[in-house]
Amino acid sequence: MDEQEFIQRADQELTRLEAALEAISESAVADFDVETKPGGVIEIECTNGSKIIINRHTAAREIWIAAKSGGYHFRPQNGDWLATRDGETLWAAIARVLSEQTGIEINL
Repeated sequence: MDEQEFIQRADQELTRLEAALEAISESAVADFDVETKPGGVIEIECTNGSKIIINRHTAAREIWIAAKSGGYHFRPQNGDWLATRDGETLWAAIARVLSEQTGIEINL
């Protein structure tokens, strides 16, 4: 996959993810704010002050998550974004780390 194709696919996934996170953050059970930054970055700030950063990493052709529990890398495989360590999906990982950091069960 060349750089342009990666950027297009990653941006599509990040746009879908941002919309889902915004919908949850506007609900009564939400405990976080979502902000999109230039360059394919989504910043989630929890009311407890912790943050989760999701970004595309073009050089590695991956989407990365930085959370209190660690850093996670995801590559496009078979129509999904899968963790390079254990095969967890991007969406499952975001729901997990967001639940951990907010103390509220989040389902994406």
